[in-house]
Amino acid sequence: MNKRVYLLTIVSFVVGMVELIIGGILDLVAEDLQISLGKTGLLISVFSIVFAVMGPILLSLTAKIERKKLTLLSLVIFLVGNLIAVWSSTFSLLMIARIISAASGSLLVVLCVTMASNIVKKEYRARAIGVVFMGISASLVLGVPIGLMLGNAFGWKAPFLFIIGLTILSMAGVALFMEKIQPKPAIPILSQLKTLKDKRILTAQLTSFLFLTGHLTLYGYLTPFLKTTLGLSGNWVSIVYLIFGVAAVAGGGIGGVASDRFGTKSTILTTILVFAVVMFVIPWSTFSFPLFLMIMVIWSMLSWGITPALQSYLIELAPESSDIQQSLNNSALHLGIALGSSVGAYVIEKYSVEMNATVGGMFILLALATAIFSVSRGRELFSVLKKKAS
Repeated sequence: MNKRVYLLTIVSFVVGMVELIIGGILDLVAEDLQISLGKTGLLISVFSIVFAVMGPILLSLTAKIERKKLTLLSLVIFLVGNLIAVWSSTFSLLMIARIISAASGSLLVVLCVTMASNIVKKEYRARAIGVVFMGISASLVLGVPIGLMLGNAFGWKAPFLFIIGLTILSMAGVALFMEKIQPKPAIPILSQLKTLKDKRILTAQLTSFLFLTGHLTLYGYLTPFLKTTLGLSGNWVSIVYLIFGVAAVAGGGIGGVASDRFGTKSTILTTILVFAVVMFVIPWSTFSFPLFLMIMVIWSMLSWGITPALQSYLIELAPESSDIQQSLNNSALHLGIALGSSVGAYVIEKYSVEMNATVGGMFILLALATAIFSVSRGRELFSVLKKKAS
């Protein structure tokens, strides 16, 4: 496979890391800007909303621009957004920085996928796209621990300086090693949305949305949860996040194997069911740190273990529009991150961070309901459950 795909994977990793990097340093940002934790959490929510919505829109608006040139332009704007974050001394300015980073980042991810599929042979196209998405997945689970370690050591602006350095390296790599790629006709947004008329596809996308909503209701506020319920120091919180990230990446691989061996439907239903149980158990495990760690490892592995199964399931449902479904699924994931962060902020403001896991678990139950609807459509559900039981 063309080695330049890995360059694009680095770009997607850098972009994805910015989204949740605030999660580990919520308390540091809140203290410095003198705002509440809930309000600080909106920096994640707004980023995710802009990311999910602007990707398809900007792709349509820039359909006629040569891809390498557009990638470099987007990286420059992305760089500016993170520079503004470093200069920010108020919540409003930091929010503007996040919006700029999200809009440019959403286009960069789509461009990385497009360019990766263009620079490899046809038989390697799916693998190349998968490698790019691995960069995004890894960034979402590793971005928080990296941000937390840098933030605790050098202040909350340090992670953004790290991102700026990686962005400059990415710009140099694209400028030196990527070839010019002429644009292809873009698929209209309405045409993409029409595929959701199939109720199985719609509920499958809703499953991703609700699953990430439930997950981020707690994960977006894991730092205050750990400090409040377990009394952990900043160093121990960093260690916990690192364990979470490693387990999540491993879970993605295990989820892919399980999906191939047991089928996508059985894997999706089982994962969501166990994930819901774990979410409800988490608040009751904090009396023992070793017990909490064991449960957290299961939580983290399942959080990304479901992704390969859901993506494969969408391809099974609509092989003729699989690329569109992957794009829509990416939007669904980020909208779920946005809603989960907002719900988590509301729970913290109105109740306490100890309630976040329970509220998140309720969203997971909704995800289970939409998943059952999608895979069942009548008798099909019973065959899936029968196969699972045997």
